[in-house]
Amino acid sequence: MLILKGHCPAKINLFLHVTGKRSDGYHLLSTLMVPLAFGDDLELRFSGEGFRVSCNHPDVPEDETNLALRAARLFYERAESVGIEPPGGFDIRIEKVIPVGGGLGGGSSNAAGVLNLLNRHHGSIFSMDQLLEMGLCLGADVPFFVRGRTALATGVGEYLSEAPRLKPYHVLILYPGIKASTAGVYKNLDLALTKQLKLNNNALLKSSRGGREVDVKEFLHNDLEESACRLYPAIRSVKEEMAACLPDGVLMTGSGASFFSLYGDAARAGSAFKELSKRWSGSGRQLFLTTFAKGTPLG
Repeated sequence: MLILKGHCPAKINLFLHVTGKRSDGYHLLSTLMVPLAFGDDLELRFSGEGFRVSCNHPDVPEDETNLALRAARLFYERAESVGIEPPGGFDIRIEKVIPVGGGLGGGSSNAAGVLNLLNRHHGSIFSMDQLLEMGLCLGADVPFFVRGRTALATGVGEYLSEAPRLKPYHVLILYPGIKASTAGVYKNLDLALTKQLKLNNNALLKSSRGGREVDVKEFLHNDLEESACRLYPAIRSVKEEMAACLPDGVLMTGSGASFFSLYGDAARAGSAFKELSKRWSGSGRQLFLTTFAKGTPLG
C-alpha cells in the first residue's frame, strides 16, 4: 500500500484591509499572510475502493463537502487530460491540530496539501500556475497554501506577490472556541469605516528597500475585527481579556475568531503562554505557541 505524508501549516493575517466589493458580492482584500510552524498532519493512502476522507476531529466533514476530498477529485479530473488514471481506491486521513473554524486556514491548508502531495507523487505534471488555478477553484485561501510561503495577497486573495523579509517573531495564538461565520462577518462589515485606514502596499515594500527587514508590528491591522466583535460580543470579550494580559498587543486573524500576539523574545512569549494557560485552564479555549514557518523570508 502506497502512503504519502505531508504537513499542512496554519496561517495568520498580519494585516487585512478590505479595499472594495465586487458586483458578485465578493470583497476585495489587501492582506499579508504568513504560514506558521504548527499545523495538521496529512496522510494519503492508495488502497481499497472509492475516494474517502477521515479526520480525528468530529466537526470536520467526511463527505463530499470536505475541501481535501474535493481537491483530490479535482486533481485527478485534470490529471486524466495528461494521461494519468485516478486510483481505484484513495483514502485521505487528516490529523487535525488547527482549530476548526478559527480563521487559521485549516481546511484550505489541507486542500493545498493534497494538491501538492499528489503533484509531486506524479512527477510534477502540473506547473505552479496550474496548481494555483486549481486551488482557487476550491477556495480563496488555497492558492496561498499551495505556494507555501509568506505573500501579499490582493483581489479576493488570488493575486499573490512576494513579501519582503520579515523580522522573526514568536506567535502566541488563542482560539476562544467560538466559530465565526465568514459570510456573516463580511455581511456585517461597514465599508465606510474600513476606509478610514488603508495600508498602501508600497509603504511596506518601501520600508524593505536595500534588503532591510520589515517589522510587521508597524503594519498590524484587521478590518474584519470590529465586524466580528459587533456580531459576536463574546469575541470582543476575549479580545479585551487578552489585551489586559498581553501588553504586546492582540489582533484577530482572518474573519475570526482566533487572536494572536507577537513576541520578539522567546522567554516573554513562554511566560505569556504559561500565564494564559493557567488563567484559562478548562475553559475550552485553545492556546498555541509557535513561530513563523521555516521558509518565511525572515531578516
